[in-house]
Amino acid sequence: MRFALVVSRYHAFVTDRLEAGARAALEDAGIPETDVVTFAVPGAFELAQAAARIASTGAWSGVVCVGCLIRGETPHFDYIAQAASHGIMLAAQMTQVPISFGLLTTNTAEEALARAGGGPSNKGHEAATAALEMARLYGRLS
Repeated sequence: MRFALVVSRYHAFVTDRLEAGARAALEDAGIPETDVVTFAVPGAFELAQAAARIASTGAWSGVVCVGCLIRGETPHFDYIAQAASHGIMLAAQMTQVPISFGLLTTNTAEEALARAGGGPSNKGHEAATAALEMARLYGRLS
């Protein structure tokens, strides 16, 4: 199995940790490092676009999207969170490839960092575990 990680560069102080968590989950599951490739995107809005394009190639067992939105003083957060979550689900439905949701939507940087710590509580780890589980399910169904 091969997995693509789509990682938002925005708030890299958090997303780098989410990516590390995702890689650790896949490594723990026996997926070789050479079968996990990272694709960087500018921000959360671009996660779904890239995930759909990557999944549509047919080269991946699953796609793991990780990013971080931190609420600010304007409604921008709400628009991007809504568009990104809806877009990721549409990409998974459209491509029939498991695409997991590892996008943090937090009020503060501290909340984001708390969700990007080490171990299985890391939300990148959780997203990769979900993608792996779904890829195995899809494999049984085909």
